[in-house]
Amino acid sequence: MSCRLRYNPPMKKNRSPSKPNRKSPSKNSRNRRSPWFWKIFIRVSAIGLVLLAGWMVYLDAVVTDRFEGRRFEVPSRVYARPLELYDGAGVSSGALERELTLSGYRKGDGVKPGSYRRNGGHFIISTRGFRFPDGDEPRRKLSLNIYGDRIQDFSVSAGGSAAIVRLEPARIGGIYPAHKEDRILVRLDEVPALLPTALMAVEDRRFYDHFGIAPASIGRAMLANISAGQIVQGGSTLTQQLVKNFFLTRDQTLLRKGNEALMSILLELHYEKDDILETYLNEVYLGQAGTRSINGFGLASQFYFGESLKDLDVHQIALLVGMVKGPSYYNPRRHPDRATQRRNLVISEMEDAGLIEPSKAARARGLALGVSAKPSYSENRYPAYIDLVRRHLARDYKEEDLRSEGLRIFTTLNPAIQYAAEYAVTDTLPRLASGDMAKALEATLVVTAKDTGEVLALVGGKDPQYAGFNRALDANRPIGSLIKPFTYLTALEQPERYTLMTPVLDKSFTLEFDDGRRWEPKNYDGKERGEVPLHRALSHSYNLPAVRVGLDVGIPAVRKTLRAFGVITPISEYPSMLLGSIAMSPVTVAQMYQGLATSGFNTPLRTIREVTDAGGQALSRYRLEVDQVADPAAVHLLQYAMQETMHEGTGRWAYNTVPKELSLAGKTGTTDDGRDSWFAGFSGDLLAVAWVGRDDNGPTALTGATGALPVWSRFMAQVPQHGFSPVVPDGVNYHWVNSEKQALTDEYCDNARLLPFISGSEPTQKVSCSGTFERKIRGWFEGLFQ
Repeated sequence: MSCRLRYNPPMKKNRSPSKPNRKSPSKNSRNRRSPWFWKIFIRVSAIGLVLLAGWMVYLDAVVTDRFEGRRFEVPSRVYARPLELYDGAGVSSGALERELTLSGYRKGDGVKPGSYRRNGGHFIISTRGFRFPDGDEPRRKLSLNIYGDRIQDFSVSAGGSAAIVRLEPARIGGIYPAHKEDRILVRLDEVPALLPTALMAVEDRRFYDHFGIAPASIGRAMLANISAGQIVQGGSTLTQQLVKNFFLTRDQTLLRKGNEALMSILLELHYEKDDILETYLNEVYLGQAGTRSINGFGLASQFYFGESLKDLDVHQIALLVGMVKGPSYYNPRRHPDRATQRRNLVISEMEDAGLIEPSKAARARGLALGVSAKPSYSENRYPAYIDLVRRHLARDYKEEDLRSEGLRIFTTLNPAIQYAAEYAVTDTLPRLASGDMAKALEATLVVTAKDTGEVLALVGGKDPQYAGFNRALDANRPIGSLIKPFTYLTALEQPERYTLMTPVLDKSFTLEFDDGRRWEPKNYDGKERGEVPLHRALSHSYNLPAVRVGLDVGIPAVRKTLRAFGVITPISEYPSMLLGSIAMSPVTVAQMYQGLATSGFNTPLRTIREVTDAGGQALSRYRLEVDQVADPAAVHLLQYAMQETMHEGTGRWAYNTVPKELSLAGKTGTTDDGRDSWFAGFSGDLLAVAWVGRDDNGPTALTGATGALPVWSRFMAQVPQHGFSPVVPDGVNYHWVNSEKQALTDEYCDNARLLPFISGSEPTQKVSCSGTFERKIRGWFEGLFQ
């Protein structure tokens, strides 16, 4: 039986005969495309990695440059002079309390450092201590009484005995970086241990475990924010917050967020956690003071509590930590209820983290915020004075160093005297005129220590807080009769020709110049008195005798005298210079009169005692410098005439305000139409120069006696001081004389006056008078009852 094998071909799928046959890509075809795709992918990835690596290198350079260089631009801090407390020190109760307040002391029990208690004139003060250029002043507890503007019963009850205790000097301002950031740098080992732990408990519990970013925290924050429909939680670590504040803008963009994460990782790779934490404590933004930002916990402690960071209690630390979330929103001065809620939440977080005991937490939540009523200091308390300090510093320091090196500048400003100077200007000026004239009037006052030339106070205008045009430094105005003492001093240095008794002619005359111009000086009152003794011509400020004497000794000689006393402004060669056509600033006038107050020793004005670096190392000391530029004997004669000005002449109205027993010396100055009213004078302790006028140089109808003198007198009446009692130099003798007869006379004769003379210049002729014995008896009886 035979079989036939049959081949059955496989069944074919139905397909349309009208369509081409499309086959699925085979494995070989996919392999043929793979090299092209992966090649592009690898190239793009490589380029991306290169760009990322380059960007990382750039970010790494930014991070390391800032951290390994100077991390912070720290402003220079400007301090007033320290107040020295001791038995017999001159200070009023009000002045002491104002200075304590200025230094950030709080009224309380007087037990905690930085507090005081007052009961009338009795004070209990607990000082904070301070690092002065010459050493540390420890904390002490003081007790003292003030009677008659003098300290009595001074004692130290804690902190080590001392006869003299210096209070911490008040910070009066600073020289700030261009970005206006302010901070007090602190080290991590200096801050209370509770501060960084509380900060981490609230802001970043895993700070010491993460590598700069915390993905889990970011995820939780995203979910919370999505659920709430708004931003209610942040996932940033402390490192990220530092990077954002330190390197980046506050823009909420993906690019900035990416940079923030990368830089945080780089920061953690390079630096220790403690280093990052310390930088954060000094960088974090915690408020605003005018144009100044308050950065770091060190400054925030001073700004809000007036205390050092190391002295803060639990509730104060909690408030500062709470403010990190929103310094403006939780500002304790503007929003105390909001700030209290936030503080209490932080205290609870600290309790939950085991940082404080429940009982301590409960007590802290029950306390008031404890914030001082006002910031412990403002941007610049005394802008006109700080302006002068900056100009003096410019001689030795670059502006960039002053703005960024954290220098400590110890000045000569006396807050009590500054207060009195400001009050004298603001209280007196409105009394001098009314209406539009009162609005137009301006005034300045410069006060120095008579013997040292230290500038104790400076008012630049009727608004002492105004930081604009500083009239004390930049208002160059004709000085009028303030020049006369220097004309007469030039003459008195020639004793063979001039004495205080020398008759000078008070009579008009005319000068004709080569170009045909004529000059005819006049007295202010238009009167002429014939011959008058030189001392009276000066004390009554007669113009005609002053011009005659100046022309006699020579304008070049008067110019030489002015230069010797420190005048560097241009000095005219015209005779009108002898009536004060020279323009000077009030500070220049103070410099000039300083030499008269110090018996002919030119003493450059000083605003700075010492400059140290941020650590207290001395950089510059500005010591007293004196240069004898005039004969002390001749200056003594001039001082006599200036004292006569106050008792008999144009300055006598001062004693309507100043105690009559306070001996003073001074000189008025007036320019045409009262455009400038001046007064310069001194006591045994202080020299002050006052100017009153208008910025537009308009007339005021004020004289030196009716404008500047009331401002000057109001100031001098407020400040405890000693009268001017000059030491009689060698070569000067006092004699009783009759000025009208140009002769020696007896003490009780009519017209007798006791005048000083340089030896050999006194008159040789003597006149007596009848009734000498009776006059002596009468004088003796009068003396018994005076």
